[in-house]
Amino acid sequence: MSELFPIHGRLAGIDYGTVRIGIAISDVGQQMASPLDNYTRSGEQADVRRFQRLVREEDIRGFVVGLPLHMNGDESVKSQEARQFGAWLESISELPVIFFDERMTSAEAEALLLDVDMSRAKRKKRLDKLAAQIILTNFLQARADGRWPADGGIN
Repeated sequence: MSELFPIHGRLAGIDYGTVRIGIAISDVGQQMASPLDNYTRSGEQADVRRFQRLVREEDIRGFVVGLPLHMNGDESVKSQEARQFGAWLESISELPVIFFDERMTSAEAEALLLDVDMSRAKRKKRLDKLAAQIILTNFLQARADGRWPADGGIN
């Protein structure tokens, strides 16, 4: 799938969770990523509407879904859930989806939020979309450096 993945246009980075999904988007030139939303899941139809609206309103051209791996690189049960979600995203959006190693992104996001002296409640509201931004930023950097798909690009 990597040869079909768009090199121009906005991408959406996804930090998958069974309850909340962090969403980040890139600029059109795919140089930087910004946190967009923490989406709280509320059923299949609501999920379809939310992600189809995201594609339409933000003119998304592809998705980068964080793949949770064990520290040794092995996949986990959560990895399979993220893969199923990615397949679902691809089917409802008709856009390409790639998976990218997300090890330590939530910890990195939490550390960044702790550095800004934010309350626990405010950190929780921002954590998932910040993790999505880190996933997407790491993907964009790996691709710009010529390290993708070999470094973290997992399909």
